[in-house]
Amino acid sequence: MTSRSKELLFLLPAMLLTTIGFAIVFVRQAEAFELSSLAPGAAFLGLFGLLHVARRLVVPAADPYLLPITALLSSLGILMIYRADPRLAAQQAVWLVVGSVAFVIVLVGLRRFERLREYKYLIGLGGIALLVLTMVAGREVYGARLWIRVGPVGFQPPEFAKLFLVVFFAAYLDQVREMLTVSTRRFLGVALPPLRHLGPLITVWGLSLALMIFLKDLGTSLLFFGTLLALIYVATARFFYVVVGTGLFAAGASVLYQIFPHVQLRVGIWLDPWQDPLGGGYQIVQSLFAFAAGGLFGRGLGEGYLHLASGSTIIPALETDFIFSAIGEELGLVGAVAIVLLYLVFVQRGLRVALRSHDDFARLLATGLTAVFGLQAFLILGGVTKLIPLTGITLPFVSYGGSSIVSNFCLLALLLVVSERAAGGDGRGSGGPAGAGAGTRVGSGAGARAGLTVDGRAESV
Repeated sequence: MTSRSKELLFLLPAMLLTTIGFAIVFVRQAEAFELSSLAPGAAFLGLFGLLHVARRLVVPAADPYLLPITALLSSLGILMIYRADPRLAAQQAVWLVVGSVAFVIVLVGLRRFERLREYKYLIGLGGIALLVLTMVAGREVYGARLWIRVGPVGFQPPEFAKLFLVVFFAAYLDQVREMLTVSTRRFLGVALPPLRHLGPLITVWGLSLALMIFLKDLGTSLLFFGTLLALIYVATARFFYVVVGTGLFAAGASVLYQIFPHVQLRVGIWLDPWQDPLGGGYQIVQSLFAFAAGGLFGRGLGEGYLHLASGSTIIPALETDFIFSAIGEELGLVGAVAIVLLYLVFVQRGLRVALRSHDDFARLLATGLTAVFGLQAFLILGGVTKLIPLTGITLPFVSYGGSSIVSNFCLLALLLVVSERAAGGDGRGSGGPAGAGAGTRVGSGAGARAGLTVDGRAESV
């Protein structure tokens, strides 16, 4: 079975589940079955059918599982948002269409994605500019300053900055990765690279702390710094950078904890939300109650206790930060674990794309896109289950938010383009046969140390 046929095969059950889910919710609300309850499923089938056709025509050899996973997560997200607020679900549907348009534009416009490394510094400056703009002009919502409003439309620049910075990190490390593996001195028995090449690590460390200070958002700072550490490790195969980077971030966060009250508040709520269950700890306490009420198989779609008598949701920001709690209540442990597995499969397929790539930049880019996606999912899933302190970021493809939907569809399209090249579907611009990437290096640097296969030979030192 071809990659295209596999994707179509998995899209159909995803759309069938969506149709059944909306039909169940509508029937329980109206207490009668109407044909109109099937309309949302038909609309999703048409939209993702068009995306499948675009993928089929532009990148026919791309990974066949990423788009069906996206379809299932997106449709389930809108279903749960509809349960919280039908008006927001209609807006999310509009943003889903906008994200689909962005998906096609990236898919077509960045088929020769390797040209992005020629503009790496411009792209990096663009990402930093978006973050600085947020620090200066951002509006504070639920304690985090992440929003910029232009007329009637609000968006989150950090959602797009993450893509810019991933591209920059991948391109820069592709250029200097061999120098980062060279040791010029030793400190306490540890081999150190030239200090000038540690500049990006120190810079992003400082930027991460600035995000924690000015945006009051631990999640965004962790997201950017964690992604950089993952890319440095893949580029150099040296765990030294991970240890040093983690130590730097922990030290900086500890200092900020002593200085800034909002950091202390987040950590205090995480450690013991029962100190103030009707105030600062209210959200996480109600989230835990929702998971407990769901049990093993859940209360059923449309049966969860999501609203107060006043009509507002029982958990503030349910449709954004705590959408996973609603899933846990209505679909139970089984449904919640299924969502986690979908994210794990997405990450596994993204890393598989990176492993199959024959070009260093493509390998790093796929790793960075996968890392930022997986870290974002982990941070919000861990936050609402009290595994880690709660962060104000969205659950990819599921939470309400136009910026998140559009940026993650762009991420998906770029990952599919890289997977097409990794599968040998398009060799243009490589200066050789399909799949023999332009930047492949043989016999040196981290690729050799890690025993990566290049041109059919296992290189090692």
